[in-house]
Amino acid sequence: MWPSMRRWFKQKIGTGAPLFRGRETGNSRFLEGRFKDPQAAAHFGLLRRHLELGYRLYLPSGSSPRDSLPLLVMLHGCTQNPLIFAESTRMNALAEESRCAVLYPEQSRRSNPQRCWNWFEPASLEGQGEAALIARLIEQVTVRRPIDRRRVYVVGMSAGGAMACVLAVRHSRLFAACAIHSGLMYGAAHSPMQALEAMQSGPSAAAIEEARRLGRNADEAEVTVPTLVIHGDRDIRVNPVNADRIIEQLKARAEFLNPSAGALLESKERRIDSGGRSYRQQDHTQQGRLVLRKVLVEGLGHAWSGGDARYEFNDAVGPDASRLILEFVMRYERDVGVIAAARAG
Repeated sequence: MWPSMRRWFKQKIGTGAPLFRGRETGNSRFLEGRFKDPQAAAHFGLLRRHLELGYRLYLPSGSSPRDSLPLLVMLHGCTQNPLIFAESTRMNALAEESRCAVLYPEQSRRSNPQRCWNWFEPASLEGQGEAALIARLIEQVTVRRPIDRRRVYVVGMSAGGAMACVLAVRHSRLFAACAIHSGLMYGAAHSPMQALEAMQSGPSAAAIEEARRLGRNADEAEVTVPTLVIHGDRDIRVNPVNADRIIEQLKARAEFLNPSAGALLESKERRIDSGGRSYRQQDHTQQGRLVLRKVLVEGLGHAWSGGDARYEFNDAVGPDASRLILEFVMRYERDVGVIAAARAG
């Protein structure tokens, strides 16, 4: 894999666009770029690491500027990078089948020695910092590439899952749906030490209350982002209780943002045989619309379910989390009024 990854080609896209390097597989393209945020540079005192972000972008074969592709934003876990995350989840192959683009933002060692997204930083919890940098990268890609802004989805694993939750709360107008694999709720921690404690035992009562307070500081344009939560019931790195806390938080948030729609209704838990491991699935609906789904995989540790086991934090036994995620998120589109509000904001 690695020698072929090094055979890169150079490409310019429009005036002032980033320089890309990438490879072609058939007519598909897996490009590399570096995003420099002009908005962040204007803010006095902002950490320099919040000014730039590397990334990879997969475009399916036959795509052209005339297309309007769904975009899947994939946030890797600690110690991973976009190449490993793409290979281990096999998301590019599925994106080829589903005709969608895939964006892989890359955390740098300068920002975190273990390449973890800093989902617990106060700046990100306010929607700034790394969260804002990722959001503005997504916005640039949707403008410069043939992307359907109604169909942008954010997905993350572990620390990437926690950051996906931050983005779904603080930049909700960008996304039609979200998927969190082995992650943590928005505001589960406000420091590295608290993050470790939340991973081991779940967020404290004080953290939950503070997250509720922050979540209620919502502006009128914020929306509920339908979310799939996947977790292994044998996860010893991120306690499975965190999946319950995510669901509880997003349920309360959905009811807060749209009180006229009434409470979310909880379905009975179903046990599903995937041909690999069985998993337990529970849905929450609001006025007949699926808003939240929890999938608890029996016997799975801290690993991407159905991933390539040659890579750390991947388990080859099903269910195939990548397919479950695509099947869930691709049913959703954002309302054009939400897109207009996002542009105005």
